[in-house]
Amino acid sequence: MKAFLPAGFNGMFLSPRFAKQIVLRLWYPPCPSMKHLVRIRIFLKPYFWQILATLVILLILTGLSLVVPRIIRSVIDEGLVQGEKSYLVRSALLLLGLGLVSAILNLGNRYWSEWIAARVGYDLRNRMYNHIQYLPFTYHDHAQSGQLISRCIEDVRSIERFAGGAVADLVRFVLLTIGILSIMLTDNPKLAMIGLLPMIPLILMTSRFGTKIGKLFFAVDNAVGEVSNRLQENVVGVQVVRAFAREPYEIKRFESANRQVFQNWVHVIDEWSKIMPTTGWLTTLSVILILWFGGQMVMDGTLTIGAIVAFNAYVLMLAEPAQQLTGLVNAGGEAAAGAQRVFEVLDTEPAIQSPERAIQLEPLRGEVEFRAVGLKYQDERTASLNGINLRVEPNRLVALIGQTGSGKTSLVNLLPRFYDVSEGSVLIDGVDVREMDLVTLRKQIGIVLQTSLLFSDTIKANIAYGRPEATLDEVIAAAKAAQAHEFIQGFTNGYDTIVGERGVTLSGGQRQRVAIARALLMNPRILILDDSTSSVDTQTEKLIQTALDTLMEGRTTFVIAHRLSTVRRADLILVMEGGRILQQGRHDELLRAGGLYREIHDLQLIDHAKFAEELEELQEEKIMPLKEHDEM
Repeated sequence: MKAFLPAGFNGMFLSPRFAKQIVLRLWYPPCPSMKHLVRIRIFLKPYFWQILATLVILLILTGLSLVVPRIIRSVIDEGLVQGEKSYLVRSALLLLGLGLVSAILNLGNRYWSEWIAARVGYDLRNRMYNHIQYLPFTYHDHAQSGQLISRCIEDVRSIERFAGGAVADLVRFVLLTIGILSIMLTDNPKLAMIGLLPMIPLILMTSRFGTKIGKLFFAVDNAVGEVSNRLQENVVGVQVVRAFAREPYEIKRFESANRQVFQNWVHVIDEWSKIMPTTGWLTTLSVILILWFGGQMVMDGTLTIGAIVAFNAYVLMLAEPAQQLTGLVNAGGEAAAGAQRVFEVLDTEPAIQSPERAIQLEPLRGEVEFRAVGLKYQDERTASLNGINLRVEPNRLVALIGQTGSGKTSLVNLLPRFYDVSEGSVLIDGVDVREMDLVTLRKQIGIVLQTSLLFSDTIKANIAYGRPEATLDEVIAAAKAAQAHEFIQGFTNGYDTIVGERGVTLSGGQRQRVAIARALLMNPRILILDDSTSSVDTQTEKLIQTALDTLMEGRTTFVIAHRLSTVRRADLILVMEGGRILQQGRHDELLRAGGLYREIHDLQLIDHAKFAEELEELQEEKIMPLKEHDEM
């Protein structure tokens, strides 16, 4: 047997080292993104026994598949040639039994492989979502929500598909290849070498295909993410689109992003179409070589008919998975691209998190101090805050005014550590916020924004969002204090009324009062109000202002406002410009000092006076026609 082979050739094929090289070559094609796919193994560790059971089933299935050609060879050489009918019956029953066992094992193999895949997808989506929750605002400032959604759903799904059927098929192909090679080289090394010659270019072509396909699928995934982002933006901004009649423009934008997905898929299909026919032709060539040279051996008497039939069965058995190899590599490339995009998110470390030995101050007194604070956002040339020095006693009301971009929101965002200072430090009760436990800190800071977000849930759940354990009585008490109880009772389902996405089924004033109730229920020691009454009518403003007065009692409050009527009662007014505190003091003090505050004050007085004159003229115009009508 060894006379047909170079020295050491047969041993090389049968050695564990060579088998390992085959597995590595198929499992790790030279594609840069494959290293990300390999990292999925950390999600497989908890399911060791399920994976082991699947591997055992695959080994048994492979063994049964390899036995069948042996039985066929025996039937031909011993049963048919010698005319033993009983042998034929026994062989038929044996094949029937093996087929039944294989069917049952295939069912178990498919179930467990798909179960493992579904579980990996479940864990991976949870890990992605959990990680995104803790990524800092600096990440979300630049990340596109549509791309994140695509990575959590589409990319994880591609990994899940590969981890299911594709991995099982790949493992079975490797086991089958090793088994068939060993049997063929043992039975007839010369014929095996001839039949396997076309497999060499097949493996080389498959490796090259794996190198290119990962990059192509990465482009496809990015394009799909862009489509998702376009869709998400359009759904969120549907009112703006309708208001400006920009439907044709948005349709064109979506079509452009969707066309990019199509074009990238065409590139994938182009590569696929190049290799598929060649793969089929090479496997067919392998079968032809076996039949031609094997047939001559049969005619020469050096090979039995049963042997060549069995040999050909092994080649055909190897040809089918060999043709599927490009499909497996294709699925691997898609999954590798998805894994690369998923781990780009998971590898992003949260820049803002609690230190190892975090200080937990509970409850806070509410003393706030800014020491030489500077803040510069990522990718910005100039700093948003410069040299801020400020000390606020507990239970004080601080108002911040200034032009857009003056740094008001940036300053208050440092308190709950939405951003970290670039210079200096922010202290609460004498402790640097960077040394405090984030959860404890943020649970004691209430925030009411200009356009407060509500979730698609019941009104009760929205009010109790910060304290889900709160009782209904506590929720109602908070709603009453926020001047929201009356309108909530007006709904058919009361507090169990489901609000629409982002609270769109409620008016602006109603959303604000629900948000105030949400903050009240938290009972925060520090309160941040970001121009909470600027976008509502006068009557609603009075209701919200009454609720805010209740909310601000006994708390350190920072109010960002554009109306001076909101800040007159403040204990301290900060006039900001260019990221600096230009003026600070009480209302009367700042008026006497002149400067920017006096200018803002006078401009608003002039605007109010003009508004009053116009209102008076309008009322007179309405009254005059009525008088003339009465005289007639």
